[in-house]
Amino acid sequence: MVTNWATPLKIGSVELHSRVLQSPLSGVTDLVFRRLVRRYAPQSMLYTEMVNATGLHYVQELPKIMEVERAETPISIQLFDCRPEFLAEAAQRAVAEGADTVDINMGCPVNKITKNGGGSSLLRQPEVAAAIVRAVVAAVSVPVTVKTRLGWCDREITILDFARRMEDAGAQMITVHGRTRAQGYNGPAKWDWIRRVKEVLSIPVIANGDIFSPQSARACLEQTGADGVMCSRGTMGYPFLVGEVDHYLRTGELLPPPSAHTRLRVAREHLLGMYAYKGDRGIRQARKHMTWYAKGFADAATLRDRLCRIENLVEGLDLLDRALERLDRD
Repeated sequence: MVTNWATPLKIGSVELHSRVLQSPLSGVTDLVFRRLVRRYAPQSMLYTEMVNATGLHYVQELPKIMEVERAETPISIQLFDCRPEFLAEAAQRAVAEGADTVDINMGCPVNKITKNGGGSSLLRQPEVAAAIVRAVVAAVSVPVTVKTRLGWCDREITILDFARRMEDAGAQMITVHGRTRAQGYNGPAKWDWIRRVKEVLSIPVIANGDIFSPQSARACLEQTGADGVMCSRGTMGYPFLVGEVDHYLRTGELLPPPSAHTRLRVAREHLLGMYAYKGDRGIRQARKHMTWYAKGFADAATLRDRLCRIENLVEGLDLLDRALERLDRD
């Protein structure tokens, strides 16, 4: 069990100087969001949104969700699919793009992913999952990791056997979300199962699920004995969390939370970044982000209602600037 969380984390040949990771989140962890997380967590591993290996097979140009900046290392590109050969090919392209590790999604619970054999459906196909890991390990020189769940449902918690198979196939780290596929994101994460996974593996185990504060991260590590934690939904509209958790684990000191003014300033920067990177499509995608930032101050509900319907950059900036002016007056 790790007792000094400031020590480096080894993932095969890669050494991380933070044991706090930013989870891949579909529709969230694009390049613009990762820049903000990186500002507050300069040494944490970040992840792209998950990339469809089959879709990638049929295109020449990389999709935007796979684009990484050379300066944002350590960075992992996450892939999903059920075809070992397509995932191996996609992994090679990920490494060429600059990925320090390649992560295979074996935990996504969304129907459109599982019905095609990807995500958490692989928990019911451990032989296929192992074949995927073996194929990707053979195809690339960087460490291959897996992110998964406890099992399909409470009657099918198969994670102990599944995790052993992934290690035997060559995975060099596994992240375990402490819920089943059937749970989705409901109910408390079952951290006790993550502890059991840690007890049977020799590769690093990262705990995921219900990490919403520095204190919950520490409690999770103490309960599970995991080698690190991965922050997920707690970072939506709050790119400060990974850095806050990392600072607390290193020093025992809680950083003061950002003020409402700071959060809206970052929201404004996020909106500008989304427009610069994706144009009008970025504005539509930014709506949800903006509503996540607008919490915890007077008239936040009204602001959220307006931000979720913005049509262009000027409208969004105007709403945020007026909210900032009100906060300055109060």
